[in-house]
Amino acid sequence: MEFTLSKSVLLAIVLAPLAGAMLAGFAGRWIGRAGAHTATILGVGISCALSCWVLWQLVGQGAAPFNENIYTWFQVGGLEAHVGFMVDNLTAMMMVVVTFVALLVHVYTIGYMHEDDGYQRFFSYISLFTFSMLMLVMSNNFVQLFFGWEAVGLVSYLLIGFWFKKPSAVFANLKAFLVNRVGDFGFLLGIAGIVLVFGSLDYATVFANAPMMADLSIAVIPGYEWSVATLICILLFIGAMGKSAQVPLHVWLPDSMEGPTPISALIHAATMVTAGIFMVARMSPLFELSETALAFVLFIGATTAFFTGLIGIVQNDIKRVVAYSTLSQLGYMTVALGVSAYSAAVYHLMTHAFFKALLFLGAGSVIIAMHHEQDMRKMGGLRRYMPVTYVTMLLGTLALVGTPFFSGFYSKDTIIEATAVAADGGGWVAQYAHWAVLLGAFVTAFYSFRLLYLTFHGAERFRNAAPSHAVATVDEHGQHTKHEPAHEDAHGHDPHHDHEPKESPWVVTLPLVLLAIPSVVIGFLTAGPMLFGTNWSGSEEQLPFFLGAIDLAAARDTVAQVGAAVWHGPVAYAIHGFQAPVFWLSLAGFALATFMYLFRPDLPGKARRAMAMPVRILEDKYGFDRLWIDGLAGGSYALGRVFRWFDTWIIDGLFVNGSARVVDLAASVSRRAQSGYLYHYAFAMILGLILMLAVLIRTLN
Repeated sequence: MEFTLSKSVLLAIVLAPLAGAMLAGFAGRWIGRAGAHTATILGVGISCALSCWVLWQLVGQGAAPFNENIYTWFQVGGLEAHVGFMVDNLTAMMMVVVTFVALLVHVYTIGYMHEDDGYQRFFSYISLFTFSMLMLVMSNNFVQLFFGWEAVGLVSYLLIGFWFKKPSAVFANLKAFLVNRVGDFGFLLGIAGIVLVFGSLDYATVFANAPMMADLSIAVIPGYEWSVATLICILLFIGAMGKSAQVPLHVWLPDSMEGPTPISALIHAATMVTAGIFMVARMSPLFELSETALAFVLFIGATTAFFTGLIGIVQNDIKRVVAYSTLSQLGYMTVALGVSAYSAAVYHLMTHAFFKALLFLGAGSVIIAMHHEQDMRKMGGLRRYMPVTYVTMLLGTLALVGTPFFSGFYSKDTIIEATAVAADGGGWVAQYAHWAVLLGAFVTAFYSFRLLYLTFHGAERFRNAAPSHAVATVDEHGQHTKHEPAHEDAHGHDPHHDHEPKESPWVVTLPLVLLAIPSVVIGFLTAGPMLFGTNWSGSEEQLPFFLGAIDLAAARDTVAQVGAAVWHGPVAYAIHGFQAPVFWLSLAGFALATFMYLFRPDLPGKARRAMAMPVRILEDKYGFDRLWIDGLAGGSYALGRVFRWFDTWIIDGLFVNGSARVVDLAASVSRRAQSGYLYHYAFAMILGLILMLAVLIRTLN
C-alpha cells in the first residue's frame, strides 16, 4: 500500500494554532483564562499530534515527500507567488520539534503566568508564533519563507516587550526588531538575486537549475566581478545571522531575556533562533556552489561559538547565562553548515531544542521559587527545596556539555569531528573553527556547572535578604555586599524579601520531566538513522535520513566521512567519545568549576581581581553594545540631527523662506517708488534720460 500525505492534514497542522491564537486574542475577554489556555493548548496539541503522524508516514511508512501549491497569491508576468507546502524528512523533523516544544511551553505558561494580567494575550502570542514558525518551515517558496520569517520576528517583538511598562523590556524589543531588520535587508536582497537569476520563487525550480549559477558573475562595483552564487549565498546568510544571532548581529538575543521565561524557551532557544540554521540547510544546493560563502559561514560560526560563550562565564543573571549558551550552540550549528555537515547542524538543532528549552524552563522554575529573583549570587542551596527542578536541570546540563550517551553528545561531537575532517588539509579558517569548537567545549562545561553550583549548591544566600532599603547578600566571591532593592517586577513582587523557596507546581515541573527524557535518550536512539544512514544500532545500512532535502557532493560530505571512520553504533561512538580531546576539555571545565565554586568559593573573587582586564572586556561584551547603540544608532541619530539642521536652516531658512524674504524686500523697496505724484515720475524720467545720455556719450567716445 502506498502512503501519501494529505493536503488537509497539512493545512490542519498550520491552521490549528492560528485558530487558537485568534480565539485567545479576540475572544479572550469572554472565554476567560481557562478558555484561552484550553483553546491554544488544544490547537497546538492537534498540530503536534498530526506532525508526529506526518513524520511517521514519511519515515515509517515510506510516504513520498509532499510538494504542492495550495493557493496562488499573485501572478505578475511570468513570476508567481503561492502558498504551498514542501514536507520532507527535514521539514517533518522541524514540525515535530516546533510543535512539541511549543505544546510543553503552553502547559508551562499556565503556572508561570497565572498571576499576570496579560494571561490571554500571552497565550494568543505564543500560539501565533507557532503558526508563524510552521509557515516558515513548511514553505515551498521564497515568498512564504519570507512571510514566516517576518511573522516570527513580529511576534518575537511583541513577546520580548510583553511587559511593556518596563523600560528595559521596551528597549530590548526595539533592539531586537532593529537588529533583525539589518539581517532581513540582506535576506531580501538575496531573494531578489534569486528572482533575477532564476526568474522563479519556487524552491524546486531554483534547486533544479542551481548548477547554472555556478559560472555566473556580476559586477556589483564597476571593475570588480563577483560570483553570483557567492553574492546570493552571503546575502541569504546575512538574514540567518540576524535571526540566528551570529556575530555581530547577536546583540539582541541576551537582552531578549527581558521577556517572560516561557518565550525564552520557545523563541530564543528552541525554534525562532534556529530558523536561520534551517534556512541554510534547506538552501544547501545553493551554498554548495560557493566555497567562499561556506568559508564566510564557517568563520562567523566559529567566532560566535567561542567568544560569546566566554561572556557567559561572567554573567550573574541565570537567564542570561543560558542565553549566552544559546549563542554559543548556535555558533556550533553554523560551524557545521560551514563544513558542509548540514545533517549534523539540523540534528544538533533538534537535540539542542530539547535540552535548552529544559534549561530555560528550569531557570524559570527557579525564578518562580525565588519570587522572580534572577541573580544567582542571591540563590544557593536550592537543590533540597526543588529536587525535580534540580535533577532535570542537571540532566539538561549534562546534555549541553556533550556528556557521552546524552543527546547533546551525539550531535555536538559529530560537529567537532566534522570540523576535524575539514581542518585536515584545509585552510586557516577550518583550522580556526576546529580550535574554536574544541575550546568552546571547555568554556561550555565551566559556565554550565558554575550555574548549577551557584544556584543549587553552597550556602543559602537568599536568607540574607533584608526588607530594608538595602539588601545584604554574599556574592559568588564570598564578599558581603549591599544592593539597592529593585522596583517591583512585572508581577508586582518584591524580589528581595525573605522567603522559603519550594518546588514549582506540576504544570511547571511536568514539562521539565517531558523535556528531560529526550534530552537524555533521543541522541542514543536516532543518531544512527539521522546522521549516518544506519539503523539505531549501526548494524544495517539505510538510505540517508535527509536524502533529497540536503544536497551535497560525496567528496564534501564530512558527516559521511566521520561515520565511516568512527561510527559503529551509539555505544561504540560514546566509548570513542570518552577518548576524544573534547571530552577531556569538557571534564577540565567541569573540574575547574567544581573546584572554584564548591571547594574554594574564595577563588572566583581572587581570579576576578587578578584578571580584571579580561573580565572587564567580557562584562562589556567586547564593546558590541556600545558599537551598535553609541556607534551605529548614535551615529545615525547625530547624522539625522545634521540633516535636520541643514533642512531647517539651509533648505527652509535660506532657499524657501529666504527667497520669499528677498522678494518681499524687493517689493517693499519698489513700493516706495510708487508715490502717486506726477512730478516724482517726471523727475525719475529726467534722471533716467540723463543717465542714458551719459552712457551713450561714453560709448561713442
